[in-house]
Amino acid sequence: MKYNFIFPVNWRIPLVVLLTLFSAITVVSCNPAHYKSQAAPVSQLVVSTLSDPKTFNYALSSESPNVFSFIYEGLVSENEVTGKLEPALAESWQISPNKQQIVFTLRENLKWSDGKPLTAEDVVFSYNEVYFNKEIPTIVKDVVKIGESDKFPRVRKLSDRQIEFTLPEPFAPFFRTTATPILPAHALRQFLTTKDSQGKPRFLATWGTNTNPADIICNGPYRMVNYATSERIVFERNPYYWRKDSQGNPMPYIERFIWEIVESTDTSLLQFRSGSLDALGITPDYFALLKRGEKQGKYTIYNGGPASGTSFIAFNLNKGQRNGKPLVNPIKSRWFNTVAFRQAVAYAIDRETMNNNIFQGLGELQNSPISVQSPYYLSPKAGLKVYGYNPEKAKQLLLTAGFKYNDKNQLLDADDNWVRFSMITNAGNKIREAMGSQIKRDLSKIGIQVDFAPLAFNTLLEKLNNTIDWECYLLGFTGGIEPNDGANVWSVNGSSHRFNQPAKRGTTPISGREIADWEAEIHRLYIKGAQELDENKRKAIYAETQQITQEHLPFIYLVNPLAMSAVRNHIKGIKYSALGGTLWNIYEIMNDEL
Repeated sequence: MKYNFIFPVNWRIPLVVLLTLFSAITVVSCNPAHYKSQAAPVSQLVVSTLSDPKTFNYALSSESPNVFSFIYEGLVSENEVTGKLEPALAESWQISPNKQQIVFTLRENLKWSDGKPLTAEDVVFSYNEVYFNKEIPTIVKDVVKIGESDKFPRVRKLSDRQIEFTLPEPFAPFFRTTATPILPAHALRQFLTTKDSQGKPRFLATWGTNTNPADIICNGPYRMVNYATSERIVFERNPYYWRKDSQGNPMPYIERFIWEIVESTDTSLLQFRSGSLDALGITPDYFALLKRGEKQGKYTIYNGGPASGTSFIAFNLNKGQRNGKPLVNPIKSRWFNTVAFRQAVAYAIDRETMNNNIFQGLGELQNSPISVQSPYYLSPKAGLKVYGYNPEKAKQLLLTAGFKYNDKNQLLDADDNWVRFSMITNAGNKIREAMGSQIKRDLSKIGIQVDFAPLAFNTLLEKLNNTIDWECYLLGFTGGIEPNDGANVWSVNGSSHRFNQPAKRGTTPISGREIADWEAEIHRLYIKGAQELDENKRKAIYAETQQITQEHLPFIYLVNPLAMSAVRNHIKGIKYSALGGTLWNIYEIMNDEL
């Protein structure tokens, strides 16, 4: 899974952390309109985001936004309006009667952005040599592992255009995993077969953001041509992209795509209103203002209903040690690992007020890790446990669990330790910062002191991914149709199993890490759900996982905002959805301004 920071484009395979918001251009000197005067006018699309990309190497990416949905494609793609899979690099496929052999046939004359042929060799390379490679710490592994034994499919080339996948057992989510980008063997294989001075594949340092973006070989609708740190990324139409419209015209229609990098959502709003930006993901605090100016500003606000992602707080439940030092203060670890403590926190957060005040009523209370758009979603009406605002119940749970109050109404544990912890999130996201401030206030009402600290993005990721030096965090994950896209969260050794994170490859080992029974049960059920081909039985399995998560609360879910975006009226072809956002079909979007 990837982290979710309210972003109007889909980046879900596998689920990851979505860290920013499409915003706008920072200052006049960076105005992308200046590009138009430098040469003959070209059609372009301008959007923006709060932070720089972290890598240009898809296999090493673990967060969104990122550049990859613009520059890469897989064998199939997902229609983000219908949720159905459609042919992409593969024009067709055949499935054996036992559903364990699938043969994909590539389109004819596919090419990479450098003009070299894209063949079955690239598909086999991407899976066997990159995604299945034990030395490459990619989150793709978690969603393609099959069964209790964590086996990978066997992938082999049948011809230049045909690839056979053989599954060790039936695997219901298989087809959605084949939307994973195909990577260029001719450009990357050399970095997998050579080692650095520490004996690690050079691939791990390949195609970082210090690489000339024009050197990144891709197969998607766009290729990168320029990256200026903290300013912008400029994409241009990939002349070798395979899609053509019904009249034979090359796609995408828009020649230049500009991704401006800003630091403030307020700046995003100002620049969108000034006309410098073609699209803006709308947060609830901007909605009323933008709605009033919709006609005069010549833009349309799209509402896709509840967003497909999640927002939550989570406590660090890891009981392990590094170099003899506990990852989490043992006193605090005992609090965090007490189910009644987590339940009390859930009851103490006033989510209705959060929705009404911070989200301006433009959201829904969230109770499940599975998106409401998914057929596997279990609603409260269908029996999912929920935590309504009830501070008195929260206090009673704490008292029953052995906590107590002093004469200052401060919560103490049985050993008279004051209950106080830090909570981190990404700086620059006004909505998330407001949520953190309210949680701090809400928990103070039951005697808990929260030290809320928004952090720079890189610092935050370092704590979550590598040092595991955190107590509580406030973020979110992307969502989607297929629950197994979240296997990297729910597998006990998954790369996004943040609440009890295993050590990443190449970092200091962790000793003494414990797996709770309920944690192991969710892991088991996710494997079982992926094995089950009967849809009704799959729904029952994932319903059980949702009940367990709500009982034990590894994530305390908050509010799910409505997915909304404002788009200039001269931008045509928008098929907005909560699943895909604004630009999931960027190849068929047009700019009628020229």
